[in-house]
Amino acid sequence: MADCYTALRAPRSDYLSLNQHRHHVLQWGEPGAPLLFMLHGWMDCAQTFQFVADLLPHWHIIAPDWRGFGHSDWNHGSYYSADYLADLDALLEHYSPQAPVRLAGHSMGAMVSGLYAGIRPERVARLALVEGFGLADSRSAEAPGRYARWLREKRQPPAYQTPGTLDDIARRLQERNRHLDAGKARFMAQALTHEVAGQRTYRADPRHKMVNPVLYRLQEAKACWQRIRCPVQWVIGGDMWDHPMAKGVFDTLDERRACFQDLQEASIANAGHMVQWEQAAALAAVLESFFTHDKSI
Repeated sequence: MADCYTALRAPRSDYLSLNQHRHHVLQWGEPGAPLLFMLHGWMDCAQTFQFVADLLPHWHIIAPDWRGFGHSDWNHGSYYSADYLADLDALLEHYSPQAPVRLAGHSMGAMVSGLYAGIRPERVARLALVEGFGLADSRSAEAPGRYARWLREKRQPPAYQTPGTLDDIARRLQERNRHLDAGKARFMAQALTHEVAGQRTYRADPRHKMVNPVLYRLQEAKACWQRIRCPVQWVIGGDMWDHPMAKGVFDTLDERRACFQDLQEASIANAGHMVQWEQAAALAAVLESFFTHDKSI
């Protein structure tokens, strides 16, 4: 059994109501420090940023558990991207009602924040997109099958298989993320699961695994990205090329890049999709450099 990673900066928890859902929010740092919002990805939680937060001591970091993940409330039915846009809008209104914000998102969190920055460009001062540059475009012909599958899953929602012990979960995390050390794997195994009736289970609504009946339209995403006014930082894991998310995305990177008026890019070596786990120091350095501009915000 590996020793668990020990956090250098203990976060504090808030609970607040956003759009009729109770949301859990982690905060690192003092309220007077420069503010940075961090948004986690699918099947993840706010604690995913612990290793990076430990290396950004001069920032006040705010990271929510999205609805249906971590300690936040679940939906009664399916989940849609518009829900997350509304939750982000309410979160920023609560913590920064006047000033435009610095926003960093990973994976799904990056995709939500990228859309939001184009929908509400006046609300975002700087934007970092970590491993989240949209999905592969969909085709209209996919719609009938997607709707049919969604109807089946509405009748019989998906469920999780028992994930096993903490050691089992940590080992699988390392298998999927080959640069993740054992201590951090155990920390995230604890963060992502809890014990129910003597067995570990995931802290996430299994209905997140339902197919989304709403097709992803790249043209719609591009229309939002083209309205972003602020500087944007892309961060890509150097080992991302064989990840399922790369299919249909990396071969259209140039047309996605062209949507952004002010774009910087950074590739982090020895990291796959979960850059914040595998190379926290390198990611923290990129974010520190990018967000240090306009630090008075």
